[in-house]
Amino acid sequence: MGRRFTATLLLATAIALAVAGSAQALKISRLIAPPSVCKHQRDGTAPDVVQEQAMRCMTNFARRHAGLGRLGDLQRLDRSAGHKSRDIVRCHSFSHFACGRDFTYWMRRVGYIPSSCWRAGENIAWGSGGLGTVRSIFRAWMHSTGHRENILASDYSHFGVGLDVGPLDGYRRAHVWVQHFGKHC
Repeated sequence: MGRRFTATLLLATAIALAVAGSAQALKISRLIAPPSVCKHQRDGTAPDVVQEQAMRCMTNFARRHAGLGRLGDLQRLDRSAGHKSRDIVRCHSFSHFACGRDFTYWMRRVGYIPSSCWRAGENIAWGSGGLGTVRSIFRAWMHSTGHRENILASDYSHFGVGLDVGPLDGYRRAHVWVQHFGKHC
């Protein structure tokens, strides 16, 4: 009787986890904008500025559908995210510490982080071909707990987006994405 109970319990647990995982995936899928709402999300050949705008659209769509306020696009954070994506490609270092710099290095350099009372976060990702598109990268971020938490954090008020296309990890045209999030007290 003990074995049968254990097997039944394990099966019930596996089913519960599968259902919970499906429910979570369904919730996440509702936060991903359809292509008709955020244009060019599947077009990895569009100009960088167009792809970055699609990423901004995807981010604020997710926030709106999660019941959160829109994040303000801040030029300084766009610049810091752009510098960070270039660092990743230039130093061939897919890391929050690309080129040996702390993730807040460029936020400080562009003047976003003041000397006191601030909060910051960073999402990085890269992909090549169809895996480097806005939609592919955003879906990956939304299915990653830490990245999703940055996107849906209620305590950020601004964000910026950077994209650099270049050689990385053996791929000639890797799309390297960076999102910088922040808030001043």
